[in-house]
Amino acid sequence: MAELKRLSESRDLTRIERIGAHSHIRGLGLDSSLEARDASEGMVGQLPARRAAGLILQLIRQGKIAGRAVLLAGQPGTGKTALAMGIAKSLGAETPFASVAASELFSLDLSKTEALTQAFRRAIGVRIKEEAEIIEGEVIEISIDRPVSAGGSGASSGAAAAGKTGRLTLKTTDMETVYELGGKMIEALGKEKVQSGDVIALDKASGKVTKLGRSIGRSRDYDAVGAHTKFVKCPEGELQKRKEVVHCVTLHEIDVINSRTQGFLALFTGDTGEIRAEVREQIDTKVAEWREEGKAEIVPGVLFIDEVHMLDIECFSFLNRALENDMAPILVIATNRGITTIRGTNYRSPHGIPSDFLDRLLIITTQPYTEDDIRKILDIRCEEEDVEMSVDAKVLLTKIGTETSLRYAIHLITSAALACQKRKGKVVEMEDISRVYQLFLDVKRSTQYLMEYQSQYMFSEIPGEDDGEDDAMQS
Repeated sequence: MAELKRLSESRDLTRIERIGAHSHIRGLGLDSSLEARDASEGMVGQLPARRAAGLILQLIRQGKIAGRAVLLAGQPGTGKTALAMGIAKSLGAETPFASVAASELFSLDLSKTEALTQAFRRAIGVRIKEEAEIIEGEVIEISIDRPVSAGGSGASSGAAAAGKTGRLTLKTTDMETVYELGGKMIEALGKEKVQSGDVIALDKASGKVTKLGRSIGRSRDYDAVGAHTKFVKCPEGELQKRKEVVHCVTLHEIDVINSRTQGFLALFTGDTGEIRAEVREQIDTKVAEWREEGKAEIVPGVLFIDEVHMLDIECFSFLNRALENDMAPILVIATNRGITTIRGTNYRSPHGIPSDFLDRLLIITTQPYTEDDIRKILDIRCEEEDVEMSVDAKVLLTKIGTETSLRYAIHLITSAALACQKRKGKVVEMEDISRVYQLFLDVKRSTQYLMEYQSQYMFSEIPGEDDGEDDAMQS
């Protein structure tokens, strides 16, 4: 038994927390006047781009912009995805945000238009309001009468629960009432482990029991309480109240629930498949009715499509039409391409985007990071990845990031920390950075290596001296 306990403890201690590439982003790092701070909320540099994104963010919050598109254009590794993540974090959970790479849309077992439609509807929220009758109060006493089952000990637990009756005494600061309990309500109270001194809420329509916490008046009954124990005030006024309950879902979630036989559980199956147009039309009509009756509110969110140059001419035509819809979200797209061919055509265009779609876009450009910006970003990433690094090592890593790329320098942080552990050190030093720099090549050194030894690789497109000898031997 002791051995099993030690094993359990060791598993808890060695739990690994994954850290994402943009997990350090907390927002756009703007002040109250929408001016970008030099380094704030995980964002560093790119001041003009962040100011522009902050203005877009303000328009989204005020509901003054919908069905518009924003293009984040810049060189690789200049923070385009970080800007989109900053917008998402600043919006919070109230506004729907969907993110997808253009290449992912083609990997789905769906048609192009269906994949884009599902992505669009994931970014459109519906805030549904409904009034519910709720009984809310502090539990004074629960008494349950347990009748002797006619079937003896062999009676089922369900039948026994159905035969139970009881009384529940609830109070507020103004009144106190005794309620008669049936078997289902007794079972619901038992599942929530409701006891005397708890403050609860009962939904009259569904019979759902919600435990709000322990009454502050009972806080002196305990010498010690658990970390999750929440003390709340005894409710005021009437026990029975009408409250407005708000449910927030996306249009895509409503589509899935209404197009699958398993209903709500279909959201967890993963593969949504094709959704018929008739289903979406019925849902849109119903949502429009709820809007007119004041029961629902449409919340246009943000859809972020990365690598937008991977879309073809058909997809851009779809986006042109979709942005004209009344319920269209804000479309934020990103690309690192210059003047290139539009997929599906022989025409070249800026960013690989058709000119008619480019006219719809508000374009935000990003610039390469300065050496000072790279140093600050590496400081943030070291803190995020819980890596302690010496000043000299950071100087060397900053130089590597300036000469190669920021992404490559960030990749070396964890690798250098592992090299430091290998030599049983506590602080990453220059020797650790040098070691991993030699072990892992950056793009420039890898390309140089290929150029030197290209003749030894298969299907090399650059003719070398050895190729001529091979052709002579074959002839």
